Amino acid sequence: MTRKLLALFLILNLTACAELQQVVNQLPQGGTLGNSDIAAGLRQALDFGIDKQVTKLTQTDGFFKNELVKILLPEELQKVDKTLRDIGLDNLADEGLKVLNRAAEDAVKEATPIFVDAVKEITFDDAKNILLGDNDAATQYLTAKTQLELYAKFNPVIKNSFDKVGADEIWSNLINRYNNIPFTNKVNPDLTDYVTSEALKGVYTMIAVEEKDIRTNISSRTTDLLKKVFALQD
Repeated sequence: MTRKLLALFLILNLTACAELQQVVNQLPQGGTLGNSDIAAGLRQALDFGIDKQVTKLTQTDGFFKNELVKILLPEELQKVDKTLRDIGLDNLADEGLKVLNRAAEDAVKEATPIFVDAVKEITFDDAKNILLGDNDAATQYLTAKTQLELYAKFNPVIKNSFDKVGADEIWSNLINRYNNIPFTNKVNPDLTDYVTSEALKGVYTMIAVEEKDIRTNISSRTTDLLKKVFALQD
């Protein structure tokens, strides 16, 4: 090999190494973290969401005074609410709305351990893709994996909660008063199904709030694991 060819080869080799190093420098740091570490960090973030946010829903007015998750009347009952208010029964309408949220608050309190167990069992095979996804990517993944099972768990709890907080009696009275108003169409919605779906939506909403905070606010990463894992997505 002539000196000119050798010099050209060395120049090309050094250039390639420099370009390779530039690509490496652009990759997220922390390559020593494996998928199991990333998965553990994501599970910890979800656990924090449950501990810090979902537990708020179990308190009195946890749903009712939280505009992010407050359960409003289903469409078929909005006319009931409006008609009752139009004839001066505002207190009855307010109580009917409040008791739906009370049932959700009560149900989440009893069902939270089930939710915690579901989070612990999740294995993130595609942990890094989730980590580098949207601000609620872990919550979306959790929703897809647990929604059907949690609905089956929440539904009977909601039904029992209706009995416990007196929702059935209140709504029976409310709907009967409405149905007795002349020229109104009779209504009989499945409130258990509706409130179950809305309660689940509220749970996932609050977990997403905490996940987004951890992803976007470095000061919210309160453990070494969270700091290391979520530094990869910064």
